[in-house]
This record gives sequence, C-alpha cells and structure tokens, in this order.
Amino acid sequence: MPLFQSREWGAELRELDERRERAHQMGGPENLARARERGMLNARERVDRLVDEGSFTEFGALAGKGRYGKQGELESFTPSTHVLGVGRIGGRKTVVISDDFSIRGGSSEAAVAEKWIYSDRYAHEYRLPMVRIVHSSGGSVNLPMQMGYTKIPGYALLPSVPLLGLAPVVGIVMGPAAGLGAIRACTAHFSIMVRGQGQVFAGGPPVVRQALGITVDKEDLGGWGVHKANGVVNNGADSEEEALAQAGRFLSYLPSNVYQQAPRVAPADPPASSQAWLNDAIPRDRRKVFDPKRILKALFDTDSIFEMSPQFGGSLITCLARLKGYSVGVMINNPRVMGGALTRTAAQKLERFVDLCDTFHLPIVNLVDQPGSMTGPEAEREGTIGAVLRASAAIEQSSVPWLAVVIRRCFGLAGGMLSPWNGANGMALPHRFAWPSARWGSIPIEGGVDAAYAKDIAAAPDPQARRAELEALAHAVGSPLRTAERFGVVDVIEPATTRALLANWVEDAYAACADKLGPKPRTMR
Repeated sequence: MPLFQSREWGAELRELDERRERAHQMGGPENLARARERGMLNARERVDRLVDEGSFTEFGALAGKGRYGKQGELESFTPSTHVLGVGRIGGRKTVVISDDFSIRGGSSEAAVAEKWIYSDRYAHEYRLPMVRIVHSSGGSVNLPMQMGYTKIPGYALLPSVPLLGLAPVVGIVMGPAAGLGAIRACTAHFSIMVRGQGQVFAGGPPVVRQALGITVDKEDLGGWGVHKANGVVNNGADSEEEALAQAGRFLSYLPSNVYQQAPRVAPADPPASSQAWLNDAIPRDRRKVFDPKRILKALFDTDSIFEMSPQFGGSLITCLARLKGYSVGVMINNPRVMGGALTRTAAQKLERFVDLCDTFHLPIVNLVDQPGSMTGPEAEREGTIGAVLRASAAIEQSSVPWLAVVIRRCFGLAGGMLSPWNGANGMALPHRFAWPSARWGSIPIEGGVDAAYAKDIAAAPDPQARRAELEALAHAVGSPLRTAERFGVVDVIEPATTRALLANWVEDAYAACADKLGPKPRTMR
C-alpha cells in the first residue's frame, strides 16, 4: 500500500505500488526457488549483502515491459533484468547494479539498456565508486527481430572507459558473463569470479559451436580454470558471499574518486615495531629461496595485505596494504615462481597495478628481488621484452611517490625498474634503500664471470678454483655498501628496521600526493 493516502491520486498511487511489488517479484517464485536450490542469491539479495544495511536507494524499478488490455489497463509486467541504485559500502556511497538472472537468464534481450548506461553515467557524473554484479547470458537475435532493424554495436553515451580514470570500478562475475556481460565485468579496476558458478567469454558455447565446430561447455570455455592464469579476471571466490566481501575490501583501500585521498583507518598494531627475524629472512646461500609473503606480513599493518591476481604472473606479488592505517600499493618478487624473473604475464600485471595505484594516488612500495627479465626461446616467442618495456613505461609515467628496498637481487632491464628514473615530470626522487643481502648489476655475477673471464678460467690449472676466486672478488666489489659510498642508494639498512622506515615515509608520501589530486593525463585502460 502507498505510504500516504490521496483523495485525488489514489488510483495512480495504488498502481504505482502494484508495479513496484511486481518488480520485486523479479522472475517469479519458480525461477527464484530454482536459484535458491542451486545455492545462489537473487539479484536483490546480492545487493543487500554487499551494501550497508538499509542504505540502498533503488533507481528504475519501474523499468521493464508491460502488457495492456483493450482499455489500456495493465495486465502483466516483466521487470528489467537490472537492479540499479546507490548504497553505502563501508559508509561510502557507491553505485551498484545487479543483473537479474531470474528473467530470461539475465539476457540483454530482456534488459533495458538505458539502466546500465545510466549507472555508469551516474557514477561518472557524481564521481562515485561502482560495483557491477554480472550474471547475463548475453545478447540474442530475438531483440533485432522484435525491433525490425539492427544497429552497429556500441553505446555512444556509455562512459565506461572515462570512468576508469575517475572512480573505482569492481566487476563481480556471479554466473555466465557473455559478450556485453564480459565487457561490463572486466572493464574494471578489480574483477572477481565465483569459482564453479561464473564464466566469462566473448561468445557462449552455441556461438563457438556454430563458428568453430567445437563443442564445449561453459566452464571449460570461460570458467575460473581458464581465466585464473590469464589475467582477464583478478581474483576467485568460493562463494557469492566471499566475492561480495572481496569487493568491499578492495574498495576500502581506495578513495571514492581521484579528487580525494584514500581514507586512513586505525592501525591494528604499532607501525614502528621491529621484527628481528627479518635480519635472517634472506638465506646467504643464493640458491635457496625465501617466503615473500612472510616478509609482507612483517612490514605492513596486521591483516592488511590484500593480494590481487595471485595466479596471474605469479613471479610478482602485487597487493594493497596499509602502513599506519594509510593505503599503499606493494610489489614483491616471488622467487618461488620462475625464480622471481619478470615474465610476460608478470610484466602485464606490473603495468596494470602501477596504473591502478597512480590513478588513485596510492604511494608504492617495491621490495625488490629481481633476477631480470625472463629469457629463453619460449619467453622470446611470447614477446616478453615488449611487455617488459610497457611495464617500464608505466613506471616512468607514474607520478606517485615510490620507496624501493632491494632485498636480494636487482639485475638487468627488469632490475632497473625498481622505481622511476625520471618520472612524469622528469624529477622523480630515487628513494631507494637496500638490505645487506642486496646485489645488483647488468647481469648476475655467476653467469657474468663465466662470460667475461671464459679464457682466464679455461687456462687456469684449477678452473673451478679460479672461477670461485673471481666470483668472490666480484661479490666484494658488488657489495651494496660500496654503492652507498657513492650515494647510489640512500642507505643500507638493517632489515629488522624496515617497517619503521616505511612507516616514517608514508606520512611524507601522503602529504606529497595531497597536492596532486585529480585525474591523470593517462588513465587506466
């Protein structure tokens, strides 16, 4: 019933109330029950689980398709396949749009396209974060058959790409995300897929069968097993609730838009506390690896590490974290995957991550153990060097403060990418430190000695002893302390004091970012 009675417009208010009630019934009891049996939330339940309780204001609930009798009376009403509105996530206003798969599988045929166009435009106009919950079977030939004409693909009023340079965007794949659905899910700063339930593909199995003569199911075509290592989707989730929680957590590290700074939260532990075990975190034996995630946990606020794309470009770990409650972007090489070398996929991951941090004015901490760009026949066939150069350009185009700590290796072109050399304004500050375990140069000493002194080693009475002698001499010359003598690094520090160094720096970094708020000339792509 209407909230208030009206003598003049009672009939219209009752019809309005009836239409809203039909919209909330979505695809009807049978379709909703079928979804519940499969363990899925419906479109409105997903929104309710995402936003703060009671904070959602819906737009366009009346949009859809009505059928009318001879006297113009409403006989039936099918709502649009989108639930759209503004709610609060962690207290901050956010635009949310959720596909209603209970109506024709969320097909674009049954959608009112103006609603998802409007959602992007609203977020763009009011500089608000946006979450798209995508569950759509894509387009259908039925729509142009109904319209009686076709059109060139695309939507002139859709600001999806400009929005990436203005406010945070999250895509959550809750079911099939075909064609347009895939675009909506992945044109985002952060995308999440529910494992075993969500799929992303340009065209579904019927399209593939017709075009290529290949029979494949949805999961094998575009499920998590396909996308976890190719970077199309950032993170996986084991349930819808986990996916929604990841979306909220990701947004908590970012500002509402590029004209603001990320909110500071109260740190859970003392930011300057030392970790004595860090002094032995790097093995002296250069053939032994270390645990990079343990180092991350020691250096940043408790439980503040949020890793992105863990299975894509695994030789590089990228994450959002907090220092004294301040949000920062963090990178650390992972020697447990490809020795930590910069592979093609790791370079792509680095490029995107630096662009994300730069867009939203997050200072970057780089913990460097970089043996160099991946080499070998396969790496060359993949075009690794091209991806590395793009990543290097992203670093040089960034204008946020960087702090780099070389914790072990720093070699070759990839080693030179520890922070900007010139930066966007040509005045990047080389704020670089090292642990005593650091070594750097054009190439690693072991291979370099073999290349430079091949004849000397071969002519020696004991070649192995001569090689060891030359390597020992090279390692002495390569001490970071000698570089520090020439101020090639700001300082060589005791590893256990690293956290205090970072915590002291982050305040200066945020003060510097405060004067540079606003969109970047080159935004996310």
